[in-house]
Amino acid sequence: MVVESDIDSLGHVNNAVYLRYIEDCVTAHAESVGMGLPRLRQLGVIPVVHRHTITYHRSALLRDELEVSTEIVAFRGFRATRHNWIVREGVLLVECQTEWVWVDPLRGRPKAVPPEIQAAFGLI
Repeated sequence: MVVESDIDSLGHVNNAVYLRYIEDCVTAHAESVGMGLPRLRQLGVIPVVHRHTITYHRSALLRDELEVSTEIVAFRGFRATRHNWIVREGVLLVECQTEWVWVDPLRGRPKAVPPEIQAAFGLI
């Protein structure tokens, strides 16, 4: 549910808040398949956002009940793409395409994703 602190001076959800909603959804998805950040670090690779492309279709307002969803739509080597969307009562408000790069957390360099992670996300 949209709360007061999510609302900006124009009376609707702030653009940056939509991104927080999406990040929370992506994190919940990773954790639901056993691949939260601690586990990913343990396996030697973490996802880092390369680019968000966000399209705002309609505004969300105070007390709106929103549904936030994410889907991995592309995966190759050390790159992945997620399609994310936010809806209210079946009406698309926001969609976001996010490009991720998988990185070695110690070296900060791109790294191929281990098969265990790919399997957990249903990619192999």
